[in-house]
Amino acid sequence: MNKESVGIVETKYLQIEEPIDLDSGETIDEVTVAYETYGELNKEKSNAILICHALTGDAHAAGWHDGDKKPGWWEIVIGPGKALDTEKYFIICSNVLGGCKGTTGPSSINPKTGKEYGLDFPVITIADMVKVQKKLVEAFGIDQLVAVIGGSMGGMQVLEWMVSYPTMMKKAIPIATAAMSSPQQIAFNAVGRQSIFSDPHWKGGNYYESGVIPRNGLSLARMIAHITYLSDESMDIKFGRGLQDKDEISYDFSVDFQVESYLKHQGETFVKRFDANSYLYITKAVDLFDLSVNDSLIDGLKDVEAKVQVLSVDSDWLYPTEQSTDIVTALNANNVDVSFSEIKSNYGHDAFLLEKGQLNYLFANFLSENVVEDLMMENIATIKADADVVEAAKLMLDKHVTHIPVVTDENKLIGIVTSWDLSKSIATNSNRLTDIMTTTVKYCNAGDTIEEIARHMRKFDISCLPVVDEDMVVLGLITTDQISNLLS
Repeated sequence: MNKESVGIVETKYLQIEEPIDLDSGETIDEVTVAYETYGELNKEKSNAILICHALTGDAHAAGWHDGDKKPGWWEIVIGPGKALDTEKYFIICSNVLGGCKGTTGPSSINPKTGKEYGLDFPVITIADMVKVQKKLVEAFGIDQLVAVIGGSMGGMQVLEWMVSYPTMMKKAIPIATAAMSSPQQIAFNAVGRQSIFSDPHWKGGNYYESGVIPRNGLSLARMIAHITYLSDESMDIKFGRGLQDKDEISYDFSVDFQVESYLKHQGETFVKRFDANSYLYITKAVDLFDLSVNDSLIDGLKDVEAKVQVLSVDSDWLYPTEQSTDIVTALNANNVDVSFSEIKSNYGHDAFLLEKGQLNYLFANFLSENVVEDLMMENIATIKADADVVEAAKLMLDKHVTHIPVVTDENKLIGIVTSWDLSKSIATNSNRLTDIMTTTVKYCNAGDTIEEIARHMRKFDISCLPVVDEDMVVLGLITTDQISNLLS
């Protein structure tokens, strides 16, 4: 365990007392949510980031459970000094509704029968999952998240958060995902479900009492799905046509190739940690996901308010880049502040779990918030209201500036004079500064974010703003040129 890890962690549980109304019209009366947190929630409760896991993930995103041989599934980006810095942010990750890692799902006990739900569990949607996550966030007393971040099905949850609760996050990062499941994606999930249905041990979902799980069906479903998470290049690099534990082909139906052995191992490992019914329900939720309204993604994303960074992977053929750029296009059509980057990787879809360098770089740059204080000019020229126009003109020439705040003896802002005002004084034959200066001054504070100020300056077509404290004392100036240089 290194100093960049959050160390030993444990999964906690929230009991939601009130019923959860689902998209299907059904209701779940009691829901338990398994979750983990990393870092400390600040006094203002303003530093929280929600992480959404992928199809077969869980709440254990970082750190180590006591006795574990490997850390949480996103250890590469969560921890001290990483992009999701636990010395700065309070990170939350929960197991989704319908899961089998502590949150209520088909393997949970149905309070009405005292037995596992099985197929009595209602069909759920991504929106239902997000509704439960919102309950968890609210339980911490958090009104607004710094960001919601997730990849694959986790990215779908991020998109659903953007649409269903647009004011509850400042930023959003959907990764390697889509705003609606494509026919190909639905097809792969359908084949996986059929492999479970065809296993005689599935028994219509009622296999819990027998103690014999539909191992073969679930293993095959995982093998099929895992192929879609890789790329042709990554499989060629990792396996090629290498033989497994033999020097020559056996000419029977035993495992010959390394790639066969690998997929078999993935399937066998998966059945030890996942529930077959959960797999059915969660893949169905992914299939049902569609944020378009009247066949229009633009209409579906019209209420988004968060600043968004959409990420795709160039070698991902399960959720290809085109599906991410469709999201970007729809957000742009709604004047949402959105950026897009394509991760370069030969890992395929799994790159969002593996590309440590690119993910940390992209997340850190997007999440960092420069404030006015970081950028403003200090020790600036000011002038008193009883000065004349000639004095103001000389000061501008001497200091090579176009804006001078007008202040009181206590250096409090009462106006501003610009080079345009001086031009106006010649046309109006004005000599006194009070005749030409602007007294209804727009200003900003040192703690305002650059994003907010840039929008403000754009809205009012302002090229320079005085920076003041709570007593209106002038601290400095910030210009559009400074902001442009930062952004570039």
